[in-house]
Amino acid sequence: MSAIDHDCRPLQQLAVLLADGQVDAAIEAGLMEAAPRPDCGRCASASGQVQAAQQRLRKAWAARERYRARGARLTRRAAERQARRAPPPAPSNTPVAPALPPAVAAALARARARAAGTPNG
Repeated sequence: MSAIDHDCRPLQQLAVLLADGQVDAAIEAGLMEAAPRPDCGRCASASGQVQAAQQRLRKAWAARERYRARGARLTRRAAERQARRAPPPAPSNTPVAPALPPAVAAALARARARAAGTPNG
């Protein structure tokens, strides 16, 4: 299709919507799918408007995506930080005696045996 064989009306309609500030309507009308034709003398101006709007929208959408990714990253980091700060789990209801070193355990056993009156062999 040469420069004079295409239909300029869709680009011109999009340009009118953009000029009126109706960006949502232009998007619904196919703004992002439109192929600007700057080589066509009849719709060069409309093509320029459409192309500029497409670039602005792509840039804005990319910025929005970066903002959302940043928010998710900050939320994840805050949750990780909160998890590190969380107190250790509460101990169970049954008390567990700490393990004694073997020498101390043997001395305790001898002392208990003497206190009970059992001779230690």
